[in-house]
Amino acid sequence: MSKWAAALKGVLPGGTGESVGPPRTDAKSHRSDDASAADPHEADRPHSYAPVVWLLGKVQSGKTSVIRAITGSSDAEIGDGFRPCTRTSRLYAFPQDMPVLRFLDTRGLGEVDYDPAEDMAFNERTAHIVLVTMRAMDTDQRALFEAVRQIRVRHPEWPIVIAQTSLHEAYPPGGDHILPYAFEASAPRDAIARIPPDLMRALAHQRTLFDKLPGRGALLFVPIDLTRPEDALPPADYGLDALTEALAIVAPAGMLSALAAMPGFKVDPKARSADPVVMGHAMAAAGSDLVPIPVAGAIAASTIQARMLSQLGRLYGIQWDRRAYTELTAAIGAGTAAKVAAGIGLRQLAKLLPVYGQTAGAAASAAASFAVTYALGKAAVYYLHSRRLGTTDRGGIAAAYQEALREAFRMARDRNRVPEQHGGSRP
Repeated sequence: MSKWAAALKGVLPGGTGESVGPPRTDAKSHRSDDASAADPHEADRPHSYAPVVWLLGKVQSGKTSVIRAITGSSDAEIGDGFRPCTRTSRLYAFPQDMPVLRFLDTRGLGEVDYDPAEDMAFNERTAHIVLVTMRAMDTDQRALFEAVRQIRVRHPEWPIVIAQTSLHEAYPPGGDHILPYAFEASAPRDAIARIPPDLMRALAHQRTLFDKLPGRGALLFVPIDLTRPEDALPPADYGLDALTEALAIVAPAGMLSALAAMPGFKVDPKARSADPVVMGHAMAAAGSDLVPIPVAGAIAASTIQARMLSQLGRLYGIQWDRRAYTELTAAIGAGTAAKVAAGIGLRQLAKLLPVYGQTAGAAASAAASFAVTYALGKAAVYYLHSRRLGTTDRGGIAAAYQEALREAFRMARDRNRVPEQHGGSRP
């Protein structure tokens, strides 16, 4: 259990707060069996086939902020871009001229005389993802729960992403966002400990309410706080990476490309943090092979690679158990691993040769260790990200490894050419 889930469980009367993502499905899997029924408001528009995110939430729960953060549109553009669908639903398409993604906003929730039947009949024919928004400190979510419950009764397999918004309303006066982001599996314990108790209890209360939902689809909770720069509460997109990753986890396979095209959407939000880990360990592995002692360099490189995998696992919140190692090595290929090992062994033995082993042998071994460690790290990043999305793409892992291997050897070759261009040799 993650540290964040364990902390949340301490204030939950029941349940862990953890959810497991569903297997990747086809883009039509979240739609009703009556998906062939045409939308009378959209049938004559060529962009009506753009996938739809169905936003469910009370007024002022942060729906417009979510659209603004994901699309990069201004509030005015969003307000002017909405088009009515039913008496209480409206649709925002992005971009307007030829949309890649559409957002469906249900506005009547929480109103006394609101009947969700009409909206549900329309929305369930078009929606691909259901995104619920609710202010973290708003304890009265009965109307929202009932609407989501009806969706789950009709479509028990549909996953639900719940964004718990406006976290700052529970901060003490002058309080700032907790950095690093404290509401995920890999969050440091000291960050989790700084979550205000009132906020923790409010988040737990809402999760307890929605734990009662029927159905077998995934239920993912994401605390976020999307503000404007002028609100002076940086970062303005607090939790956006966690939200986009949650959407990627539940999105049908055919919708991922549309989500990835959004300005505020990161396919793998942790990749930026993973890159220096991979490069740093690859350079360390190369350095360990510059000493003219055979075998010792290979052992040192292996130790560095193991440490790299461990750090990447912690970053992605996935433990390197037997299953993980087996899936990664199987994807890379036993034959590839054997060839790499043999190649490194030959380069290590080259160090035994007098004079040559002091120069070319060591350089070749260093380049090989750099390339293999770099490629292994890139393949591991691809694998770990896929695991978080609920998939294991062997072909993609193998392709990532091979491409990174070519890139690493190219970097090593270009680096060696630099002193030659200046008429000298590397010291």
